[in-house]
Amino acid sequence: MDVSGGQMMLGLGLGVLVLIFLVLKTKIHAFLALIIAASVTGLVGGMPAPDVVNAITAGFGSTLGSIGIVIGFGVMMGRILEVSGAAERMAYTVVKRLGKRKEEWAMAITGYIVSIPIFVDSAFVILTPLIKALSKKTGKSVVALGVALGVGLIATHHAVPPTPGPLGVAGIYGVDVGLMLLWGLIFAIPIMIVGVIYAKWLGNKIYQLPDETGLGFIRPEKQITVEEYIENAENKDLPSLTRSILPIIVPIVLIFMNTLISSLGRTGGIYDYLSFFGSPVIAVGIGLIFAIYGLYHHAKQSEAIERMEEGIKTAGIILLVTGAGGALGNVLRESGSGDYIAQQVANIHMPAILIPFVIASLVRLIQGSGTVAMITAASISAPILAGLDVNMALAAQASALGALVFSYFNDSFFWVLNRMLGIKNVKEQILTWSVPTTLAWLVSLVMLLIANAFV
Repeated sequence: MDVSGGQMMLGLGLGVLVLIFLVLKTKIHAFLALIIAASVTGLVGGMPAPDVVNAITAGFGSTLGSIGIVIGFGVMMGRILEVSGAAERMAYTVVKRLGKRKEEWAMAITGYIVSIPIFVDSAFVILTPLIKALSKKTGKSVVALGVALGVGLIATHHAVPPTPGPLGVAGIYGVDVGLMLLWGLIFAIPIMIVGVIYAKWLGNKIYQLPDETGLGFIRPEKQITVEEYIENAENKDLPSLTRSILPIIVPIVLIFMNTLISSLGRTGGIYDYLSFFGSPVIAVGIGLIFAIYGLYHHAKQSEAIERMEEGIKTAGIILLVTGAGGALGNVLRESGSGDYIAQQVANIHMPAILIPFVIASLVRLIQGSGTVAMITAASISAPILAGLDVNMALAAQASALGALVFSYFNDSFFWVLNRMLGIKNVKEQILTWSVPTTLAWLVSLVMLLIANAFV
């Protein structure tokens, strides 16, 4: 059956409108909304009904088949790093090494590292007491320190696997996880730098020190210096820095090794085994083993398993949303909508890299969730970009980084950060978190255009 381009576009447009309406105005969860949107896109776009079902199930399965296991291992490892004190150990070490008058940089670098395996909300809550201790000791605004930490956290949270969002995007685009990781680590650095500069300026504008009432975040019973706080941390019997960071470093090194071997075209013998251990599924699994026996060896078996299952519970909905996004993307492929839009885009003078970036930005503004925005942008744009001359690793980063734009009232982390820092005025809340996330978005746009011009 011949289907006109207009009908395909009608199906896609109606599907996106249905998705937006369901997420914003109904009680239907984003997972079900994505499946409904995929169905509407296929049926209205001219696909036979049985083919729509097959495309949905095939897209769901293939997407989770590539990244589902890695997400599962990653959240289990992140939970162990969280409860074992490994995240605190990394934070204290960074603060001690950088020394005085560089506290904003210390918090940003801490966020950059810690958010790779740990969810951004949890990481900020864990490190809030350190922000307070630094503010009391140095007299620097708690807002400056908190924003610096927050920007460091979201930079890698949006760009670097095995954080579920960018990992899911890589799976939808079929991008090598090692390349996604490498680009993410690079792009996150300028974001962090601009975030620190803004945080220092904002700290002068909103000069606020923590007191014993009204800030809404965890405090010790008496004021302490950061040196005393770090000493107290040492008394907690936290794991060593080596044991704390190995679960993160080992998978990264293995995945990079696999990417290098693949790019050199080496196969056979030892290279096959190195590629095996460097595949994301095996590499992150090895990182999880390092976390279990390096950080949680003292715990009972039942307790260790319980902690890992807590992590899995948080991953469940992410897996479903990611799979549903893959289903929507596959419907676009099978319906021909992706090819049709690609032909139209090829006729206009707009960098193809902007397509996923703009879609992610719009979805983020509409419904608030960065992860949903990333997955939706990847699902819609991957079939379109498949027929264009564009670097898919950069396109995947565009989907992830476009979702940084203007975090506000419909984003849970907006409330976590502002409440933890004691910011209650709406204008100040926007200055504290909406503005820096938009600056991060602008920096990402510039970096993507520069990278796209040379790669």
